[in-house]
Amino acid sequence: MISKDAVLAWIRTLADVYHENRQYLTELDSPIGDADHGINMDRGFQKVLEKLPGVEDKDIGSILKTVGMTLVSTVGGAGGPLYGTFFMRAGMAIDAKEELSAEDLVTMFQAALDGVIQRGKAELNDKTMVDAITPAVEALREAVSSGASLSEALSKAAAAAEEGMKATIPMLAKKGRASYLGERSIGHQDPGATSSYLLFKTAYETWGQAN
Repeated sequence: MISKDAVLAWIRTLADVYHENRQYLTELDSPIGDADHGINMDRGFQKVLEKLPGVEDKDIGSILKTVGMTLVSTVGGAGGPLYGTFFMRAGMAIDAKEELSAEDLVTMFQAALDGVIQRGKAELNDKTMVDAITPAVEALREAVSSGASLSEALSKAAAAAEEGMKATIPMLAKKGRASYLGERSIGHQDPGATSSYLLFKTAYETWGQAN
């Protein structure tokens, strides 16, 4: 099981990860976006850190919904609405829970993915964050349903997200700012898929060791 403290640790670690990768994500965004993805993600999660002390005594669903609402209000570009929706839908899916089972994680991340698809109208192979999240959720579900340990399931999810992220490099962008570039979007790794991979990698590194 994943405790509420472990969920808070994941969010705090994510803030550190996005801060550390701020320049990298922004560089990825430069040729195909507004060159601000890393800056925006860092800014949003620094604001999340400011909000966490006020919700640490709440249930996990409430905490995740607060993360989502904070990102929507502080992150510019497409990242704010999409990541905000990701965390809000995740929180709604596991409302009132004080700890999470492996099955809860599958439910939570599936709801988050559904929210992103609905909000961004992106599909698999459109060269977006969906290309990293979709295989991660599928890998997590398959591992959990086959009886894998939570650590193994999270490891497989992170690996699948990484593969999905790398698969965006040869893709033609069909959504967002990158789609305006047409053929010139080919050959660049999608920054949203990269930040999504970092999210699953951090989940594995934060939760996998204890499970």
